[in-house]
Amino acid sequence: MQDFIVFGSGYLERRDNALGRPLSLEPALAKYMRRGIDLDRYFFVQNWQDTHEFKRGSDFHLMEPDINQEVYGLPEYLSALHATWLNESATLFRRRYYKNGSHAGFILYMTNAAQKQEYVDALREALKNSKGPSNSGNLFMYAPNGKMEGIQLIPVSEVAAKDDFWNIKNVTRDDQLAAHRVPPQLMGIIPHNTGGFGDAAQAALAFARNEVKPLQDRLMELNDWLGAPVVRFRSYTLNGADDNP
Repeated sequence: MQDFIVFGSGYLERRDNALGRPLSLEPALAKYMRRGIDLDRYFFVQNWQDTHEFKRGSDFHLMEPDINQEVYGLPEYLSALHATWLNESATLFRRRYYKNGSHAGFILYMTNAAQKQEYVDALREALKNSKGPSNSGNLFMYAPNGKMEGIQLIPVSEVAAKDDFWNIKNVTRDDQLAAHRVPPQLMGIIPHNTGGFGDAAQAALAFARNEVKPLQDRLMELNDWLGAPVVRFRSYTLNGADDNP
């Protein structure tokens, strides 16, 4: 089921005993599974030199339908990949922003002439010693009798107000949750509203009924393929009782 959710295709290999009866069902990694020109032939291909062909008719293929082809399945979360990549880019941008020191540091610009040079030196030394380890360097510019706008600084840190980091993180998170249809209280997300997300137990039951149960129903196809009832599941209702114990 993990392969089915990630790749849109899940595979099981049927291994028979000496009498030709099913003995066990072993999962085959979907990442390396390939179908042949004859679609009932399956191959395990890790590289072009290492290829294993399964016995014809021994592979069960559970796939998520794709309207463009019928060879492999297509996972449902593909529509949220752009939101995932945007979230990653925003996080990496903010990490690099802090790592290169653009979030800190300034220029102290002094135009009034000091009575003694020692005062200027003392101010420069105090500014230098005020830095902590790994902080960005601050600069001191002394220009006696200089003009008010003789030196102008456009801080790099102003980009922090323009990258809209928090909105990007929240919007992309909501897109990913919507694609996977997982209630936020089941993922450890802290609510930002006073009402919270509601009862986690009810959300878990609704998630099991609306998302887990359909996956279980899809896996019941294995019974038809194998000709034996090897897969059985319980169904859940919102009141916690079993529909089919």
